[in-house]
Amino acid sequence: MFMFAPEVERLDRPALKALQLQRLRDLLSHAYAHVPHTRAAFDAAGIKPDDLRHLEDLARFPFTVKADLRDNYPFGLFAVPREKVVRLHASSGTTGRPTVVGYTQADIDIWAGLMARSLAATGIRPGDVVHNAYGYGLFTGGLGFHYGAERLGCSVVPMSGGNTEKQIGLISDFGARALAATPSYALNIAEVAEQMGVSLAESPLAVGVFGAEPWSESMRAELDRRLGIKACDMYGLSEIMGPGVAIECEHRVGLHGWEDHFLFEVVDPETLEPLPMGAEGELVITTLTKQALPMVRYRTRDITRLTDEPCACGRTHLRILRVTGRNDDMMIIRGVNVYPSQIEAALVGFAGVAPHYQLTLTRQGSLDHLTVEAEVEDSRGEDDRAHLARQVRHHLKSLVGISCEVIVRLPGELPRSQGKAVRVRDLRKQAE
Repeated sequence: MFMFAPEVERLDRPALKALQLQRLRDLLSHAYAHVPHTRAAFDAAGIKPDDLRHLEDLARFPFTVKADLRDNYPFGLFAVPREKVVRLHASSGTTGRPTVVGYTQADIDIWAGLMARSLAATGIRPGDVVHNAYGYGLFTGGLGFHYGAERLGCSVVPMSGGNTEKQIGLISDFGARALAATPSYALNIAEVAEQMGVSLAESPLAVGVFGAEPWSESMRAELDRRLGIKACDMYGLSEIMGPGVAIECEHRVGLHGWEDHFLFEVVDPETLEPLPMGAEGELVITTLTKQALPMVRYRTRDITRLTDEPCACGRTHLRILRVTGRNDDMMIIRGVNVYPSQIEAALVGFAGVAPHYQLTLTRQGSLDHLTVEAEVEDSRGEDDRAHLARQVRHHLKSLVGISCEVIVRLPGELPRSQGKAVRVRDLRKQAE
């Protein structure tokens, strides 16, 4: 069976840890010598790169957070001269200064290799047509997938987002075997195809690689069914590299994190103390080979668990068990902690409800109030939709434990995503 980089994916744990320790020492020295912010943070913590003698010593080093990138905008965290940076990506900056990430040519080469390795793990093979519906531009998704698929030897269709009917035509005409997109946009593609009378489930499509936003097992089942694919989750974030930090293999039992290039920890979100393997907490990642933008103990805000139990595929790299939400996405509704993905899991697959939703948070007096808007699968009268809304409200109360207002809309009334879905509208600050 074809496999990309099989040797390093199957290193035993002692060899993998020895490689990590060597690379981590080099990374800490590189960052301390060339990034003033990192040097100041280490000095303030009373620690030097040479103090790292074992992997466990990393817990003594300070964290890096997203605010550090914004405070050092644009190039203050770069560890190489700007002239050595061959590419720049940046966030949208909708909540303040954008976060800027840079890559040397060596960084780009490693990224492409890891993406190729990731795509191969999902079952994509050289020669396959990969339809890339991730956005190109400053967002890392489009170019990350593009370079990785080309490195693997695939034929890439660089479609980006939008123009959904044309996307469907090209998927059919070119015989795409793999679809790369956000899960919400993949669902949009499936819906429009059905409206056009096109059965993508009967096309050559076999693999979907979806990421850039949290999605539930219910959404996976919906995508599998409607597109006739095996939907695989991919994990990544621009601050660390972009897509390709971790990937589900064909067994889909957690995302293999590429430990030869990243060191993964889980910490308690409140105390920030490291947690043992298997405990749920916040994912923290340290890059091991990044030149332009080394990241030491970057707090991702993603909530998950890690396991190093053997996988049936034979890969030895630990697995990230599906991200359930983000610290900063968690909602507290009348004393109940809930993530948008929990509501999605309750809505998707509910009889009569289409897999499209939007959550609106408002303030009513001193309490937070949640309104859930969903869509009916087919056109129904107002009374039928009101009855369905009551059923959904009861379902959410019994399954998630929250009381909320539910509005069931007609088909097509909620906005469709062509990139990252905006699931939550937080209007609470407007009421203050």
